[in-house]
Amino acid sequence: MLDWLNSAAFALHGTPTTWAELLGFATGVVNVWLVARQRVWNWPVGIANVLLLMLLFWTSGLYADAGLQVVYVVLGLYGWWLWLFGGEDRGRLSVRATGRAEWWALAAAGLVLTVALWQFLDRFTDSTVPLADAVTTALSLVATYGQSRKLVESWWVWIAADVIYIPLYAYKGLLLTAGLYLVFLALCVVGLRAWRADLRRGAPVRPVEAGPGPVAA
Repeated sequence: MLDWLNSAAFALHGTPTTWAELLGFATGVVNVWLVARQRVWNWPVGIANVLLLMLLFWTSGLYADAGLQVVYVVLGLYGWWLWLFGGEDRGRLSVRATGRAEWWALAAAGLVLTVALWQFLDRFTDSTVPLADAVTTALSLVATYGQSRKLVESWWVWIAADVIYIPLYAYKGLLLTAGLYLVFLALCVVGLRAWRADLRRGAPVRPVEAGPGPVAA
């Protein structure tokens, strides 16, 4: 299975595109669209997406990004549960603004994580892009945490990460993934507008959908 996922599906401008990258593209687009629509199905689709990307990034030497996917699985399970039962009276979680104390805490966590990852990648791996890998990893973790709490400003953090991801993946020869993050960038703008509209209304607009499988977490 791993050999098939790492094999070339087609070539894009002379650069091989693996099945892992192709499937990661498809599940990634569906995932972000579901997040923007506040559909709880985004979490299982997102978990499948990050497992594919984990394989892709590891084979491309983006070690922090590969390790990040493991954390994404944990955060995906946490967010899945929280979206279903994290609101009032264990009901649906509603979109809200990020508090000032939360902003400071998230900014401090992001800065510490960036520096720590940068030093680790620079000293102990053969990464050719240690700083960019560290920055995008930290931004993505902060954004995913904010997404799990339905903090509307988490979309701004995703936008900042995507602006760095696009040229980074193009530089690493992951052209389809760079294109995916360009789509992500557009979907982030859509998601930001949709969540801000929900925030102004003061209530979510769509019913909760049950996730697949016997466990909703």
